[in-house]
Amino acid sequence: MFNYIARRILLMIPTLVAISMLIFFLIQLPPGDAITSRLAQLQAEGSEISEEAIAALRARFYLDDPVHVQYLRWVGGFFRGDLGYSVVHEQPVSTLVGDRLGYTMLIAVGSVLFTWVIAFPLGFYSAIRQYSTSDYVFTIFAFLGMATPNFLLALVLMYLGHTYFGISVGGLISPEFMGQPYSFAKLVDLLKHIWIPMVVVGTAGTAGLVRILRANLLDELQKPYVITARAKGLKSLNLIFKYPVRIAINPFISTVGWMLPAIFSGDAIVGVVLNLPTIGPLLLESLMTQDMYLAGSILLIMSALTVFGTLVSDLLLAAIDPRIRYD
Repeated sequence: MFNYIARRILLMIPTLVAISMLIFFLIQLPPGDAITSRLAQLQAEGSEISEEAIAALRARFYLDDPVHVQYLRWVGGFFRGDLGYSVVHEQPVSTLVGDRLGYTMLIAVGSVLFTWVIAFPLGFYSAIRQYSTSDYVFTIFAFLGMATPNFLLALVLMYLGHTYFGISVGGLISPEFMGQPYSFAKLVDLLKHIWIPMVVVGTAGTAGLVRILRANLLDELQKPYVITARAKGLKSLNLIFKYPVRIAINPFISTVGWMLPAIFSGDAIVGVVLNLPTIGPLLLESLMTQDMYLAGSILLIMSALTVFGTLVSDLLLAAIDPRIRYD
């Protein structure tokens, strides 16, 4: 196992190098850059900037350097803890990401917990009560959850909250608490808002895992070792939890690999619709404005978390499922 882990970690290095090159050069492909995007915005507003000021801005952010020089400078900054500087926001990338990381992690972890808490009992009950009324109800729920886009569900909840309950479901903090120090009242207000993005983001994942767990558990329940154990008089629930569930639960463990980048970035479209102070909308904005250092740094961190999360998932699967061996 140690050799396997060491080999995987060593393979991460060329993988991340290749990913960083791909990210940087793809961001460079569209014509223009953050300066030209900002100039277009200012011109649309009727403002003008001199050629000298434009040249000074390009020199300040090294945008006239060759692409490979810009790439090496950007990647080299990661080893010093420098994620670059956002041209649009005029702040270090680390500051922008750090300000939004706490809320992003809170929503993502809450969504994952919501997904697991709801999906496991529904999928388990659907499998052991196959073709019952409850199974059909849960199946319809799962199909609706998988078919409904998250942003559409967010819009529906915003409309219902405003029309029938008179509450604002956008953002995470009410306007009267903006800029105020944290207090018990502000914490309560945060809890009133945060359940909506948790439910919206977690709905599609819950619906998918319900179907996956049901299918996997049904497959295990029909295998000879389960039939033999039942014929010998082993209690049904003890049998199911001891063997079939341990195998059918593998998809839940596999989602750990997806959870790490999701915790960092969140759902960008839902974040825009609900006006959430998370990293997802920041990434989307940086891509639209061609703020390459901000967009590239966020994408590279997400890629690194995905690669590392995949390794964690593989190791957890090996620990839970005795059939998986990496030696």
